[in-house]
Amino acid sequence: MIYSINPYTGNKICSFTELTDAEIAQQINKADAVYNEWKNTSFKERSQLMLHAAKILLANKKEYASTISEEMGKPIKQAIAEVEKCAWVCDYYAENAKEFLLEKQIPTDAKKSYVSFEPLGVILAVMPWNYPFWQVFRFAAPALMAGNAGVLKHASSVMQSANNIQQIFEDAGFPKGLFQNLVIGSSKVDSVIKNPKIRAVTLTGSKPAGSAVASTAAKEIKKSVLELGGNNAFIVLKDANIDQAVEIGVNARYQNTGQSCIAAKRLLLHEAIAEEFTEKYIVKVKQLKSGDPLNEKTYIGVLARESLAEDLEKQVEDSLKMGAHVLLGGKRKQAYYPPTILTDVTNEMPVFIEETFGPVIAIKTFKTIEEAIEISNTSEFGLGVSLFTENIDEALKLVPRFQEGAVFINELVKSDPRLPFGGIKQSGYGRELGSFGIKEFVNIKTVYVK
Repeated sequence: MIYSINPYTGNKICSFTELTDAEIAQQINKADAVYNEWKNTSFKERSQLMLHAAKILLANKKEYASTISEEMGKPIKQAIAEVEKCAWVCDYYAENAKEFLLEKQIPTDAKKSYVSFEPLGVILAVMPWNYPFWQVFRFAAPALMAGNAGVLKHASSVMQSANNIQQIFEDAGFPKGLFQNLVIGSSKVDSVIKNPKIRAVTLTGSKPAGSAVASTAAKEIKKSVLELGGNNAFIVLKDANIDQAVEIGVNARYQNTGQSCIAAKRLLLHEAIAEEFTEKYIVKVKQLKSGDPLNEKTYIGVLARESLAEDLEKQVEDSLKMGAHVLLGGKRKQAYYPPTILTDVTNEMPVFIEETFGPVIAIKTFKTIEEAIEISNTSEFGLGVSLFTENIDEALKLVPRFQEGAVFINELVKSDPRLPFGGIKQSGYGRELGSFGIKEFVNIKTVYVK
């Protein structure tokens, strides 16, 4: 059995019976059969259905958000915002997919030569619990608009949300079977990837999970896209607007209770402004309200499982033994871990070299921008970095020196349907979103006429 357990109350919400191997094969066969008809539909037809899905999301956003909050502890206002963002990505691809996938004429010595973009087939999505709707929709919207079918292996703890997503597509008028939630645990992912009717796989999750999925996909010679962890630096130069950087920096670390791969986890401060920034930062963090995720005033909820809070607690305690100091927080209570700020942090400490998936930030100072870039690049991850300064021209010159998938100047790192999203190094490979993301799961076909 697969269970959904409310991390705030500890109560079991509901249970699900895991699919048998025969049932899994049946669902994949259904997806493949539907795909063979869906791939011939027009962009106009796909667009109308995707726009309808967006309307359903907005009409029922409070209901979907409540389920998200109950299943993984996200504060309700943030859960509603997540659902709204899913509607945005549906609208975006409904309006732009056709243009993104237009045939591209290439002048050669041929009478005619061009490149077409055709769907691959059934794509497997292995998705995490921290953004139960957004992680799925940012894959599903472009994949379906490109003419593919999708099957979802969602995190076991958010299976109600997974079923809701399937229902949304069906209620919007998409053919039944085109997008299906597979009620399975992680142990069955390997065999699903090996199914010959699965043509590619995308995963958002941990480095070990990504490595396992990519390994199986590679053995089967199947395309994979990986969006893994991050250890983003949030760099504040001495000429930055301090108040603005503090305001954004608090959201960058603590939204979603810090459970985000693109959250700011390492706070790098120029020594000239470090004291002022830290004092103002502490004041802002103290104002964050913790409590029941279903309370609209709550900004900090609980972690999705108590074991996650225990892992975070160990990273902090091990770092304290190595010389770090707590400026705020640091005391766990079951699945709740308070907003925590650590200082006197070194490059060797767990809170600095490892990804901290929760409301903990590690502060380190620097003397020069060269030192800040070096510190930022020491991470094995390369998802994104934020740089705060009033000198935009100089900041733009620094962009190529950061080993990251994204550089945000005077803003937190975030995903946007209009821009490609993804990382390098241990943060994965491939891109989601924008015109680049929709082309990850298409056959880029060369056509040559003599």
